[in-house]
Amino acid sequence: MISNLPVLIQQMLQPGFYPHAVAEPIELIQTHASYVLLTGDYVYKIKKPVNFGFLDYSTLEKRQYCTNEELRLNQKGAGELYLEVLPITLAEEKYYLGGTGEIVEYAVKMRQFPQNFLFSELFAHDKLKEMHLEELGRIVAEYHKKTETNDYIRSFGEVSQIKLSFEENYQQSIKYIGDTQTEQQFRETKEYTDKFFAENSQLFTSRITNNYIRQCHGDLHLRNIAYWHDKIMLFDCIEFNEFFRFVDVMYDVAFTVMDIEARGRNDLANAFLNTYIEQTGDWEGLQVLPLYLSRQAYVRAKVTSFLLDDVNISANAKEAAKKTAAAYYRQAWEYTKAKPGQIILMSGLSGSGKSTTAKYLARQIGAIHLRSDAVRKHLAGIPLLQRGGNEIYTPEMTQKTYSKLLTLGITLANQGWKVILDAKYDRQHLRQEAINQANQHQLPIKIIYCTAPVEVLQERLVNRTGDIADATSDLLFSQLNQAEAFTETEKTYLKILDTTKSKEEQLQELILATK
Repeated sequence: MISNLPVLIQQMLQPGFYPHAVAEPIELIQTHASYVLLTGDYVYKIKKPVNFGFLDYSTLEKRQYCTNEELRLNQKGAGELYLEVLPITLAEEKYYLGGTGEIVEYAVKMRQFPQNFLFSELFAHDKLKEMHLEELGRIVAEYHKKTETNDYIRSFGEVSQIKLSFEENYQQSIKYIGDTQTEQQFRETKEYTDKFFAENSQLFTSRITNNYIRQCHGDLHLRNIAYWHDKIMLFDCIEFNEFFRFVDVMYDVAFTVMDIEARGRNDLANAFLNTYIEQTGDWEGLQVLPLYLSRQAYVRAKVTSFLLDDVNISANAKEAAKKTAAAYYRQAWEYTKAKPGQIILMSGLSGSGKSTTAKYLARQIGAIHLRSDAVRKHLAGIPLLQRGGNEIYTPEMTQKTYSKLLTLGITLANQGWKVILDAKYDRQHLRQEAINQANQHQLPIKIIYCTAPVEVLQERLVNRTGDIADATSDLLFSQLNQAEAFTETEKTYLKILDTTKSKEEQLQELILATK
């Protein structure tokens, strides 16, 4: 009800408040920390005078500082949306946008775009497709590449620092036990994070050393991503808390993955994650991702729970918030559960459809798709789409690539990931080494051999564009001559796939057994 709102917001819902034409009725969106008013061409965002500990807008000075920071920090991801900060003044009991009276509040003025361009709205109307999530993976990878890091920012990657926000989450959510989450969920989620911090100190040190602690977005869920004017924009980044902004890049990635999975589309989450990882080469980051997935679901549960204490929120809205919070708490808890890892080897000549098949399979079973082409180019330090010279295809470099591929696969599978190793695997010793290591680590392993008539392989290679693979049709016959047949031992792990036929039908049994 409007009468429950502050007088300022009631006036901002009136068309006469603005010095420009508005689209009536003015729409109000509330979060736990802000009022957002959509007027047609422009959006005005007012921060609520609240203090949640992790977020403190309790004084005018703090709101002014954070409003200016919001404008500054969002230039990187959505500069054309963020226009200016405007003071709101009070004179004779009336509020003005700008004006000469006493400054009582500040508003971020943004360019308004149709809400149906939000990723969340595209998703709701079944318009968010795999290609959008792959493009988002590339955009976020580039965003992180350009973000700032220094000794001060990297200090936030220390375990003692990271734990502070986790502990704050648990402390602030205790009051909701028995209401929006169970005591078991609370206890086991916290036990998982405590154990993770205690057992992975070297991993956190490596993240610092390798410059993966950066000035990130901090709140990268689908409502903060838009596809407008034929480009993806990342907006509404965290300005109010350095602990949420100076973070591991996987913190950002986890927010997007978690949000998509919360909406029931693990395949789209997989498309985003695999694209991002391939672009950055940050496969190590997958080892910390489950921790941050749980954290991001938990924080969404917590801030949604805060709405239950807001006197300005209606009873119906509170009931909806309660259900949403409960679902997020459960999701955070489920991310902490151990999962069985698995290795799947793709095998076949260039053009046989290995990568297409691996990509399809990854979406179906939630696997990490590791392409030898990407591993090779990251090892060589060249862009993925740059054609590699002869120096990156020497026997030594090929051995190094396969060794790295397998090491990554075993490491990730040991931590509960399903991993697809996508390479030719045309030599017996390469396949046998993968089988030996999988057996040594008691990991299930499958081999999928992709095949097609030679003329089909040639046609595919001739027509291949925009891919990171460098193989051309002139290499095909040498590959045919060098490929080594599968041994009887290898055949016990083998699934032969004719890629000229439906992969859905041929892989159905494997997918069902793997899920």
